[in-house]
Amino acid sequence: MNPYVSYGLVLAVGLALAFGLTVLFGHFALPVLRSKKAGQPINEYVKEHQYKAGTPTMGGISFVPAFLVVMAGFMVYYVLQEGWWSRNLIPLALVCLYAFFNAAIGFVDDYFKLMRRQNEGLTEKQKFLLQVVLAAAFLAMMKIVGTMTTVLHIPFFHVYWDLGWFAYPIYLVVMVGFVNATNITDGLDGLASSVCATVAVFMVVYSLTMTTRSISQVIDVYPGFIGAVLLGCVLGFLVYNHHPAKMFMGDTGSLFLGAVIMGSAVLAGELILFVLAGFMFVIEMLSSLLQRVYYKLSHGKRIFKMAPLHHHFEKCGWKEVKIVGVFSLVSALFCLLAWLGML
Repeated sequence: MNPYVSYGLVLAVGLALAFGLTVLFGHFALPVLRSKKAGQPINEYVKEHQYKAGTPTMGGISFVPAFLVVMAGFMVYYVLQEGWWSRNLIPLALVCLYAFFNAAIGFVDDYFKLMRRQNEGLTEKQKFLLQVVLAAAFLAMMKIVGTMTTVLHIPFFHVYWDLGWFAYPIYLVVMVGFVNATNITDGLDGLASSVCATVAVFMVVYSLTMTTRSISQVIDVYPGFIGAVLLGCVLGFLVYNHHPAKMFMGDTGSLFLGAVIMGSAVLAGELILFVLAGFMFVIEMLSSLLQRVYYKLSHGKRIFKMAPLHHHFEKCGWKEVKIVGVFSLVSALFCLLAWLGML
């Protein structure tokens, strides 16, 4: 069989399996979360969402195991194809571990929120420290196995800038910031899932574009499969998370999604390109950051009616479905821009 056709089939199977498993796991997780009264505490400042109080959270437990099971299956398939354990699988396993431990941080945060019955689990400093240590460990391991590159690719201009050791703190800051950006975006029914779906499509298209040049470069294949599985997971979760949501992903899910994207960016050696594709997440984070800084500097004044940005549009009278649709469209445009930047 033509290797490109074979690769396409693997992507399709990965997407379908991830979707099916997420829906299946969600079917069992939802009643369990309800019985445990794992309801989402709603921020008192978001009065429009008070009717959502009690909606089960920690829904990430439906697609995190689905993602890991399918990725494990892919690795077994690759081993059987090669006939022996391939060193090329180690970076892929590291990406999965990085995402899993970010999900673990989110799980602990969600658990504390539920135990305390308030919208605060781990403190910001605790979460930040754990994420920094985790990202640093991931980068160190990727360097040891020879996958981490210090060369920064500037899209559109196709300039390759070797940052040397300065690359590590830059990667670290961007990775931790982006993972938290996905967390901030998870504030409306289906928003983080929908935006993540567009980025996942970009990852598949990126991989297909790269493999048409040389399918022998196995590292270029991985982001495509990760993207396909990620797409299946978020589409499966949208079955429960579309408006009106039956279940929220919680920090368990949102931190996991950001980590998958950032882990793939490091794997592909395309940090800027992947951040550009996921720039809708970045905009959400920047709106929250700008609001906080301006509020302190101006002694109480605000740039937005409420931050992050999706809440601003809610205050302007937009419905959740409209905000999710517009944000997803803008995210798709950023993904298209990123794809053009790599050509």
